[in-house]
Amino acid sequence: MDEDVTMPRQEPKVRVKNFEEVALGYTEEMAIKEAKRCLKCKKPLCRQGCPVDVPIPEFIDLLLQGRYEDAITVIKTKNALPAVCGRVCPQEQQCQMKCVRGKKGDPVNIGRLERFLADWEREHGVKMPEKALPTGKKVAIIGAGPAGLTCASDLVKLGHEVTMFEALHLAGGVLSYGIPEFRLPKDIVQKEVEYVQGLGVDLRLGNLIGRIHTIPELQQQGYEAIFIGSGAGLPQMTGCPGENLGGIYSANEFLIRVNLMKAYDFPAKDTPIRVGKHVVVIGGGNVAMDCARISMRLGATVCLNYRRSRNELPARREEIENAEEEGLICKFLSAPLEFFGDEKGWVRSMKVTCMELTEPDASGRQGCRAIPDSDTEMPVDTVIVAIGQTPNPIIQRTTTGLQVNPRHGTIVVDADGRTNLKGVFAGGDVATGAATVISAMGAGKRAAKAMHAYLMGDEQGEVGPSNGN
Repeated sequence: MDEDVTMPRQEPKVRVKNFEEVALGYTEEMAIKEAKRCLKCKKPLCRQGCPVDVPIPEFIDLLLQGRYEDAITVIKTKNALPAVCGRVCPQEQQCQMKCVRGKKGDPVNIGRLERFLADWEREHGVKMPEKALPTGKKVAIIGAGPAGLTCASDLVKLGHEVTMFEALHLAGGVLSYGIPEFRLPKDIVQKEVEYVQGLGVDLRLGNLIGRIHTIPELQQQGYEAIFIGSGAGLPQMTGCPGENLGGIYSANEFLIRVNLMKAYDFPAKDTPIRVGKHVVVIGGGNVAMDCARISMRLGATVCLNYRRSRNELPARREEIENAEEEGLICKFLSAPLEFFGDEKGWVRSMKVTCMELTEPDASGRQGCRAIPDSDTEMPVDTVIVAIGQTPNPIIQRTTTGLQVNPRHGTIVVDADGRTNLKGVFAGGDVATGAATVISAMGAGKRAAKAMHAYLMGDEQGEVGPSNGN
């Protein structure tokens, strides 16, 4: 069987003691060997699986010819953030899942080839694409995360004057504050941001829309189209008694302290973080895995507490395997009930109950329920709650008439990101709830296309109140 080319990684015993990137990337020889596995299908299905429509067969063919600059140029006609996508995009559920070779063996590692080309470009110099003539249209992008960066890059290349407003002191959104250094180095994120700025996007940091400016105020300033890509930064908590004890973090706070504020380097950095010897992470997604792997690097023994079984874990298989290689202990079919503190107000233990699976719900997801009289108590020093996020409501509350899902707080949009307000678009986690980086980028790309049509007078740029998610 024709096996794929394995990407080299740091050994588990070494990497668990540092914050350096785990996956080391392909060498040129490895990349060419893997690219040769492409069957050059007449009807390539891989491209259908890409949310941003990257011309996959074309860039692989150029790579095989040694035309690396042309290959990365082809990728960037659709994807402004290839170094990011090559590292964190779940290709196994998208382009690689469609790969014909994967039906009888390993699919072509499309993401690793994309990463190779992006890294090659960063080392050899970035070539800026040509832009259309100025249209005279002003556009505001709210949020410099993956959705906003993608939308901004597409619109500025079409000739529009684009201003991007970011609430934090550093651009990148979840790429900067949510994903650990050992999965996505922050200097790489900032290089991708600099590329978007190099296209002509005016990036304004420290601008919290809803406070500094509102949507109506931006419209009054002459922005004819606005894209809201502010993400999902409001953490969900368990609601269990004792959750306000010291030593219990939301995943958002924990990740921001570690990734954006470098708390792991305290006291060299000003922001400390308290991680005890026994850490419990509640949840089973990629965010939970990130929190667990960070905690192990900070010297803790880490237990993952997940209410369903291993088969239902939503995290990427690759991240689960990496975490377990590094020492993660998994406790499945277990859910928290209550947290108990010591005399100083710090968490010291948590009560958990055993769960059992039930019939799948309407969405097909496996249900679960508590087993009576199965409660136990376990000692903990630190608890990290990673069970999901919802959008911060500040923009929704300061934009009169904007249609919002009352249950989730997400902004209602149609398939192309149009809201019910004329000239106002939205996409990414603020419209869908927490999802993947590449899905947010796809939303930004679709919205940019619709915004361009609206700005050039081809459509109204709004949806009726019955449309949307």
